[in-house]
Amino acid sequence: MKKQRIILASTSPRRRELIATLGLPFEVRPSHTPEDTPEDYTPQQIVEELAYRKAKTVYDSYDSELAGAIVVGSDTIVVLGGEVLGKPKDEQDAYRMLSSLQGRIHEVYTGVTCISGEDGRVITRHRRTKVKMKPLEPDAIHAYIRTGEPSDKAGAYAIQGLGATFVDSIEGCYFNVVGLPLSLLSEQLAELGLNVLSIDE
Repeated sequence: MKKQRIILASTSPRRRELIATLGLPFEVRPSHTPEDTPEDYTPQQIVEELAYRKAKTVYDSYDSELAGAIVVGSDTIVVLGGEVLGKPKDEQDAYRMLSSLQGRIHEVYTGVTCISGEDGRVITRHRRTKVKMKPLEPDAIHAYIRTGEPSDKAGAYAIQGLGATFVDSIEGCYFNVVGLPLSLLSEQLAELGLNVLSIDE
């Protein structure tokens, strides 16, 4: 049996940490793909398109080294009242996002694409999680922004960091909000022949 492994098409340290928890051999190869999508795309279409684009770019960059491998691409966005909140451009933008999120429910979408290195089969799906934020004082928002944590996060917060103190409740997969829904990923991997809980040594 060929040694099975995952190739993670991402530079995200959070996704790398989550992949590591599965206990599977993996390597990281950034995709560096453009993240623009048509304006009329739904949140589901956005995350699935970008996840696929990342995985396919990395898949296409290999020659004959993919036997036993599955390429995984993922993308996460925050949606509030129909508006997609990406990563903040600067501290002012982060303040705008966090102010708009406070005291309200928003949705987090993550798309995941898995591409089999054996036969090129592609599976792309997404998960959605609802997150309710606490009402926040302006001073608390400013203090959080000064930590630097919001700078590279969709929606300007990290649920796995200090941003957790702002979250009142979630409905759905926690790991989806972090950036990689492990339950969904494990289902996709199993469909491609890689069962997380029954890996041959």
